[in-house]
Amino acid sequence: MSERKANAGGMSVHARRIVAYVVLILVTIMCIFWFYVLFVNATRSHAELNRGFTLIPSKYGGKNLYSLFHNSNLPIVRGLLNSLFISLCTAGLSTYFSTMTAFGIYAYDFKLKKVMFTFILAIMMIPTQVTALGFLNLLRKIKLMDSFIPLIIPAIAAPAVFFYMKQYMDANLPMELMESARIDGAGELLIFNNIALPLMKPAIAVQAIFSFVASWNNYFTPALVLSSDNKKTLPILIATLRSADFLKFDMGQVYMFIAMAILPVIVVYIFMAKNIVAGMTVGAVKG
Repeated sequence: MSERKANAGGMSVHARRIVAYVVLILVTIMCIFWFYVLFVNATRSHAELNRGFTLIPSKYGGKNLYSLFHNSNLPIVRGLLNSLFISLCTAGLSTYFSTMTAFGIYAYDFKLKKVMFTFILAIMMIPTQVTALGFLNLLRKIKLMDSFIPLIIPAIAAPAVFFYMKQYMDANLPMELMESARIDGAGELLIFNNIALPLMKPAIAVQAIFSFVASWNNYFTPALVLSSDNKKTLPILIATLRSADFLKFDMGQVYMFIAMAILPVIVVYIFMAKNIVAGMTVGAVKG
């Protein structure tokens, strides 16, 4: 009887494992399929795209790329550099200062600690669109319109990054290390930079990647703030290309531009996949 139960249990575990693998494979195919279609469409001409859907790449990829980079109305290289600069600054500053804020809430006891923590989390509930009008009026008053500063500095205050870092510290950053360093005479900045940050590397890697991708794909705020062609980011240039008049509109170039814009994000995810998994799972396992 016990052998039959063991065999039945083994069969059920084996069956569940097969089902899990089948579901994962199907979900993976569904996720990859749309990227494949995007890159296939980037190799097709405008006339071919109008004829309908296909999974077979065409021969116009090089022509679309050449036409895109020789489009006098679109500073592609400049837009790429602008997006890269803004995204790197946003990712670095937001993760560092959000981690510092989380460390302050985690490592110190003061009267308004819970109030500040609740207030920061409440800010997460406020959509960007709600504060856009007041934000633009402020930028006009301090003369920061058409500048990268409003896209970088406000991004330092990232409540979602702060909340993730705080939860990660609760699970993985022992207070005993902080107390030992203080007893040895280490200053608070030294403790944060030399002890806390190295232990937070998986979480910092995850949030840096997410912040970079969010800034790279951000269209709403740059579209409101930036007006000069040499300062526009890739999402704005893509929207400009899509809104071209009928005679100048080329769907092949649009798909090529979108594929070119999304390729760096895919590369970042591929090379940082281990860090993403480690950062997302360590807190859950140890918590």
